[in-house]
Amino acid sequence: MLVFLDFEASSLSKTSFPIEIGWVFEDGKGEGHLIKPAPGWTDWDESAAKIHGISRAQLERQGTPHDEICRHMIDSLTGHALFASAPSWDGKWLSVLLRAAGFPRHLLRLQDSEDAFVAAAAARLAIAADGAATNPLVVAAIAAARAKVEAKPVAHRALEDARREREIWVEVERG
Repeated sequence: MLVFLDFEASSLSKTSFPIEIGWVFEDGKGEGHLIKPAPGWTDWDESAAKIHGISRAQLERQGTPHDEICRHMIDSLTGHALFASAPSWDGKWLSVLLRAAGFPRHLLRLQDSEDAFVAAAAARLAIAADGAATNPLVVAAIAAARAKVEAKPVAHRALEDARREREIWVEVERG
């Protein structure tokens, strides 16, 4: 099953860490969790906090310990195709979370959401997968889906942003 995943983070620096994770399965079921920082996770950028609206104090009070979140994530997501809108950033935070909990950093791997959109458009339009990403009909189908979904404001919260990616995929599938 496809899963759309998103992280919010302490900053965009090299030492940033995940503070929230959200995922949504293709059937619409999803979860979101605040992540209590692991020992040694000290990086914090107040400008990032203003964007996502999550404070360090809130993470300490309401966050689930990073290792519990990680085990739950592994139990829930292993064996599924995981997609993220920014797989290099989200992959970094996924790796940080996995390593902090004592798991191999590549235990779970992310793909680009765009790949799921292209596959959905190609299947709906009966276009061969090879070269589909540059096919004008596929490009137009994805652009139309994005325009519809992205007309709504971005939440900058993990679950809501993961739902947004799924919505684009659903719109591409519908046509």
